[in-house]
Amino acid sequence: MTKKTETEQAVDSGPAIPSRRSFFGKTAAIAAGSTALLASINNGAKAAGDPIPVGQAAPLTDFAAADGVEFKNGLTLACEEINAAGGILGRPLEPYFEDTKQMGDATNVQAVQRLIDRHSVHAILNGYNIGSGAAIQDPVADAGIIYIHYDTTIGHANLVKSDPKRYFGSFEGDPAEYWYGPGFLKFVQGLEETKQYKRTNNKMAVILSAGVYAANIANAVKETAKDYGWEISLFETVNVPISEWGPVLAKIRQDPPSVICITHFLPADLAQFAVQFAPNPTPSLVYMQYGPSVPAFREIGKEATNGVLFATVIGCLQDDIGNAFEKRYKAKFGPNAGHNSGAQSYDGAMVWATAAALAGGSGEPGNDAQNRKVADRMRALIWRGVCGVTRFDPDGQSAYSYPTQVQDPSLGMPHQFLQVQDYTKGPVLIAPPPYGTGKFMTPPWIKS
Repeated sequence: MTKKTETEQAVDSGPAIPSRRSFFGKTAAIAAGSTALLASINNGAKAAGDPIPVGQAAPLTDFAAADGVEFKNGLTLACEEINAAGGILGRPLEPYFEDTKQMGDATNVQAVQRLIDRHSVHAILNGYNIGSGAAIQDPVADAGIIYIHYDTTIGHANLVKSDPKRYFGSFEGDPAEYWYGPGFLKFVQGLEETKQYKRTNNKMAVILSAGVYAANIANAVKETAKDYGWEISLFETVNVPISEWGPVLAKIRQDPPSVICITHFLPADLAQFAVQFAPNPTPSLVYMQYGPSVPAFREIGKEATNGVLFATVIGCLQDDIGNAFEKRYKAKFGPNAGHNSGAQSYDGAMVWATAAALAGGSGEPGNDAQNRKVADRMRALIWRGVCGVTRFDPDGQSAYSYPTQVQDPSLGMPHQFLQVQDYTKGPVLIAPPPYGTGKFMTPPWIKS
């Protein structure tokens, strides 16, 4: 494909990263207003026709409910805004929700099947569900509808590649979890090169949970650590949910590493690590995966969370577009609502709705001919949403990651690195450029 070749050439040439001001100045016309293009396609049509049912299978109860509720909120807000812009060619969206609870493959599939059988949804627009990341795709393929999720798993891409004709309608709205590994190591290297951080030794402790997601990230760190001069001094698997970190902390304190990398992601568990680490810390950078983006992490950990680093390959940016979304989101769902999680299903809904309008409408279960047209539009789309740029890899149908996978910020979703600097406020986005809004702060336990 010509476009793919041009992208590869752009990446190979290593274009200079533009300044924050120049980058957003050039993209403002494309990015301003998530429903602007949709409203233009609708050409003044009002959302008054037969509703288009859309579904979401989310963990509305049990241990991941803090995120699941926000996934529901994100889709709810997206449907309201899409309907205000005329829906999809004059047809309003009507959302339906099913609870995936503990999110095993069987439970996830049953929830999706109910959405298809009971409500005849044209699309399933999820956040994440723990599991293999390759189970929901089969009932979706059988129904011939569109599926967007944020499971953040390499298993999705591998499945789509294995049978692209069958899994034409399955899309992963963010990059696969693999990119967390090399992305994190590259981020620490950047701190060292800019003299913001100096390692005390070459030791790195990696703590993971038993799930595929956390294990894939941990293994990616382990496999590439030597390339950045790191020795993995501890590679420890914990059972989750976990509230007692004493045994792990004892091993860390016995042989203090320069960096502690935790690839488990549940916010309450990670907050307990911070609380139990704080009374007797080691002079280590503490990096956690995704969980600190949920407000519950700071609410539980309080002062102990100040200085913690974390990353997400999907989250609301701290720019004009992201800040406007946060304002709308919290005005509707409350000042403590987790807009970072809600942004996932919100962006996914916007991508699908725009593609469906461009394709002439969405298709009900069984109408895979129309939904293949929608999928074609999705693969061709470069969408600037509240989480950055969604552009799908045409082979695996997952979003590209910037800057580790592609070097052009207009062609990939930013791998965001943030730091809790004041637990009473939101975290500070410190990388990658040009998205950063603040600077790295040496953690208080290292200063002392």
